[in-house]
Amino acid sequence: MNPVMIGILGCCVLFVLLFLGMPITFVMMFVGFVGIWSLSGIDAALPIVSSTLYETVSHYPFTIIPLFVLMGGFADNSGITSRLYDTFDKWFRRLPGGLGIATIVAIAGFSAISGSSVATSAAFAKTVIPEMRRFNYAPKFAGGIVAAGATIDFLIPPSIGFVVYGMLTEQSIGKLLIAGMLPGLLLAALFIAIIIGWVKIDPSVAPVPPGRATWKEKVFALWGMWETILVFMITIGGMYLGYVNPTEAGGIGCIALLIITLCKRELSWKQFVASLYETTRVTCMVMFLVAGASLFSYFLALSTIPAQASTWIGGLGVSRYIVLLIVVGIYLVLGCFLDAVSMMVLTMPVIFPVMVGLNFDPIWFGVVCVLMMNAGLITPPVGLNVYTIAGIVRDVPMKEIFKGATPFLIAILVTTLILTFFPIIATILPAQMGR
Repeated sequence: MNPVMIGILGCCVLFVLLFLGMPITFVMMFVGFVGIWSLSGIDAALPIVSSTLYETVSHYPFTIIPLFVLMGGFADNSGITSRLYDTFDKWFRRLPGGLGIATIVAIAGFSAISGSSVATSAAFAKTVIPEMRRFNYAPKFAGGIVAAGATIDFLIPPSIGFVVYGMLTEQSIGKLLIAGMLPGLLLAALFIAIIIGWVKIDPSVAPVPPGRATWKEKVFALWGMWETILVFMITIGGMYLGYVNPTEAGGIGCIALLIITLCKRELSWKQFVASLYETTRVTCMVMFLVAGASLFSYFLALSTIPAQASTWIGGLGVSRYIVLLIVVGIYLVLGCFLDAVSMMVLTMPVIFPVMVGLNFDPIWFGVVCVLMMNAGLITPPVGLNVYTIAGIVRDVPMKEIFKGATPFLIAILVTTLILTFFPIIATILPAQMGR
């Protein structure tokens, strides 16, 4: 049997095992190991497995993952979530869907110091949805805003999505993180536009809350942003100017947030341990996923499938944007069945060489990939943000949250379209980085 047929057979086995419910990490490791064994022999397969696992967990830049997750844990426990929401509530509550707009802006701010979309979903579900429900916001509207808004966390740095993409494609993690900043703000603006449009069409989903904040109250409310601005400036600002690398930025951010929480006496020993536990859990999950993807990628490279797929697509004579449209469609379908990180590690070995072969900028394509991961976070039946919120806010049914999040998919697709026509939005900041 030739290498290509072995590769195709391995891919078929992979999807069958996934359909049967086997965890994607172990599926990729198993198929990768057996595939390498078939193509190169057991003497090559065993050392490759051991070296892949070791190199994944020992590679210094990968330490950025636990640091970014820990930043999110400390930020949540410090009360930053509530203070950001209170600040923007005073500024936006009188607008159509004002509490929803305040939520999106607060999430965008919180995303600057949190690396986990699921953590952001949990933090705002606990504090914001009960507040919106208190003012008679429709359950699907309130839940959908938080579920969709939390996807901004995957774009605005620090972002685990860009870290995983950089690990899989060997691109600069620092440039990827900075590349997501402007698209993240663009997505937030489109989310706000959808909120306003939705309320204009159906005012019953978001009654205007009573009361009006004075200008004095609005100005004093801005004090609630100081922790976010400080941590953002010393981490992302330091990384952009070239004073620190991404890993150092994550370490500085953790220390800064820990000092803030301790000085304000907002972090109990139980919360500290819980933050460490969640960081360990997420880090182990991502590391094993990346190790499995690396092993599977090695097998696919031996089978020559990525190279031949790239050559075949290049010979079709169709526009590269048609190929991009097909890739976006594939991601939208996969997002209905796989979580964001799993979707990325499963597809990158084949799709990335094809897109680079079509002369798409790898940094720009990283932003497009993360946008598609965002869509997967809120699409049924496997939308992690929706599941997280439904597990916290028991009085809002999961199907209602899915309904409320669906209109925001339009914003994600429009953002992707804008980036396709104006790729400079994603590439201008990385091109001007200090290092």
